[in-house]
Amino acid sequence: MATKVGIIGAGGMVSFHLDGFKKAGAEVVAIADVAQDAAQKVADENDIANVYGDVGEMLANPDVDAVSIIVPNKFHAPLSIQALEAGKHVFCEKPPALNAAEVVEMIKARDDAGKKLMFNFNNRARPESLAMMEKIKAGQVGRINSAQAKWIRRTGIPGFGGWFTTKALSGGGPMIDLLHMLDLAMYFMGYPKASHVLGNTFDDFITDKNFKGPWGIPDREDGVTDVEAAAHGMVAFETGQILSFQISWAEMVKREEVSVVFQGTKAGGKVERLFVEDGVDETAIDTCELYVQEGGKSVNYSIEAEECPDMGRIDSAANFIHAIEGTAEPLNNAEEALELMKIIDAVYQSATSGNPASV
Repeated sequence: MATKVGIIGAGGMVSFHLDGFKKAGAEVVAIADVAQDAAQKVADENDIANVYGDVGEMLANPDVDAVSIIVPNKFHAPLSIQALEAGKHVFCEKPPALNAAEVVEMIKARDDAGKKLMFNFNNRARPESLAMMEKIKAGQVGRINSAQAKWIRRTGIPGFGGWFTTKALSGGGPMIDLLHMLDLAMYFMGYPKASHVLGNTFDDFITDKNFKGPWGIPDREDGVTDVEAAAHGMVAFETGQILSFQISWAEMVKREEVSVVFQGTKAGGKVERLFVEDGVDETAIDTCELYVQEGGKSVNYSIEAEECPDMGRIDSAANFIHAIEGTAEPLNNAEEALELMKIIDAVYQSATSGNPASV
């Protein structure tokens, strides 16, 4: 019997969730949004039978086995906990929550419910990432001593005064919004436990309309803009491994770059997406490479992977269904999400204090 899914939130990511669930053979039977008209529109376009303006009513539907959560960051933890307590599996958009303390509460709710709790770390599902993980698991890379994670944009502020730029609703700016490469680098490294972080944030350009991106939500003249435009720093792990990061919505760079580069004891490597036009996936150029020494010569291998304009979003949602049904291993878990959020918390702490922060 197909897994039956309810969706909370009719926002911009909903089409990827829908496509992923359908690809995995699940049936989307319900959608809820406080803006019920928006939910009705998605339902009409996708033949979804049940539409709700109240999440509690949807969660009371016994036909719903699992939910996906596509709402502003502030509501990730409370809605995930509410859904888990209602006996539903949960697939939540990134970031996992506003902070690590909220993820601890989510894990407790997961354990109490005995259900799956996963997050949309969709870049793990990209063909390039899957191909690179095959090399890593096969032992071709060895221990990854160091890595560099980057998601930088020249013009990528997702609107002014909306929830993205309001810290109380988002938890922060690009550091928490574009956490994907930080996660992917740690995934390649075996998700080591961090010991301390040195980081700083910069708010240059965060109110400059010249740096607005091609995606996001409409500006709100009466809204709040109190988050960073860029974050840079370094993470030291208990294992001795080290990771640097550069993450920005608005920064004086040539163009948008999304990449993880690493240096292993047997090989180095790179997974990279370069954008010709910021934020427009169709303009992207993907690269996946492995660097080795053979016979005293430097040899660079290009790893072929199928094109994936959606950056793994569809397959990430599909993996959630497969994980529920036991036909595939989950691509992520809440314990990793907790470690990631601890690092993000420490970046903001270090930026405020000007000193390294313990994790």
